Amino acid sequence: MSAVNFDNVTCPQPLRDYPQVVLGHGGGGQLSAELIEHLFVPAFRNPALEALGDAAIVPPPAGRLALTTDAYVVRPLFFPGGSIGELAVNGTVNDLAVSGAEPLYLTASFILEEGFPLADLQQIVERMAAAAVHAGVRIVTGDTKVVERGHGDGCFITTAGVGWVPPGRTLGPEQIRPGDAVLVSGPMGNHGIAILSVREGLEFETVIPSDTAALNGLIAHMLAVCPDIRVMRDPTRGGLAASLNEFARHSGWGIEIHDNRIPVEEPVRAACDLLGLDPLLVANEGKVVAIVPAPAADGLITAMQQHPLGQQAAIIGQVTEQHPKRVVARTPIGGSRIITLPMGEQLPRIC
Repeated sequence: MSAVNFDNVTCPQPLRDYPQVVLGHGGGGQLSAELIEHLFVPAFRNPALEALGDAAIVPPPAGRLALTTDAYVVRPLFFPGGSIGELAVNGTVNDLAVSGAEPLYLTASFILEEGFPLADLQQIVERMAAAAVHAGVRIVTGDTKVVERGHGDGCFITTAGVGWVPPGRTLGPEQIRPGDAVLVSGPMGNHGIAILSVREGLEFETVIPSDTAALNGLIAHMLAVCPDIRVMRDPTRGGLAASLNEFARHSGWGIEIHDNRIPVEEPVRAACDLLGLDPLLVANEGKVVAIVPAPAADGLITAMQQHPLGQQAAIIGQVTEQHPKRVVARTPIGGSRIITLPMGEQLPRIC
C-alpha cells in the first residue's frame, strides 16, 4: 500500500475567511467552535455563557419564576427602526414583563441557511447584544444549526426567557372587573406598517419606523405607581384587537373602546387607509395594553407619560357588564362596531 501524502492537506479556513455561512458552521466541529468563539461569545459575553456547557448554570431568584418561549421569522431581517436581532430580545423581554416578571435570562437558537452572509449575522448578533444590555438581561446559552441552501430563509431565531415574579403579584384576565379602565402606552400599528412598507417596496411620504423596544422599564414604572394593575399584554400579532378580545373572552366581561381615543400616528393611519387595514389589527412590538382600576387610571397615565416609552399613553375605554365576552368600539359619529379577529394573519412574517 502506498503512503498517503499529506503535503497539500490544509486546516479549515478560520471564520474570518468565510464570507457566508456554510454547512460546517452548524456541524459541531471546528467551524462551529470558531463561530461561537469569534462571534457569539464576544457579543454576549457573561460568566454563565463563557462556561460553554450544555446548559447555563445561573443563580435561582427567590420567589416564582416566569418562563416564555418564542420564535422570530420576520422578513425582511432588517427594517426601519430595528432588525430580527432587536425583535428577538425585545419580544421575549416584553412577554415576561407584561406577565409581571422582572426579566433576567434569555437563550437564543439560530437556524441559518447555507450561504447566509456572515456580515449580516454579525450585525444581527451585535444588535441582539446591544438590546440585551439596554433591557438589562443576559443571553446565557444558545445553539446554532445550519440548513441546506433553499431550505430556510436566511436566519430564524428562537428564544426562551426566564424572569422573577415578586411575591404577591398576580396579573391575569380573571382579575378584571366592570368599570376598570383600558389604556395603551402609545400609538398603534407602527411595526406592522414598517415591515410591510419595506417588504413590498411601498413608499410613503415619510419613513415609518418599527416601535420595537423593551418594555420592562416602563412596566416596572407602571407597577410602582399602580400595583393593582389587573392584566397587561404586548399587542403583537393580531394587534390591539387580539389582546382586547383575549381579555373579554377570558374574563367574561365586555370591553368598550372609543375609536377617537386610540392613538395612531397619521402616517400609519394614512397607510392603513390606503391598504385597507384596520390599525387595531396591525402588530406592535413596543407597546403595552393594560386594564387597571378606574380610580388609578388618571394617575397612572400621568406617570406613564413621563417615561420615554409612554409619552402618548391614553385611556381608550372601559370594562362593562354589557355585551359579555365582546369588544365594541364606539365611533366618533355615535355608532358602534364589534371588534372581531380575522380568520388568518393580515400581515404574515411580521415577527
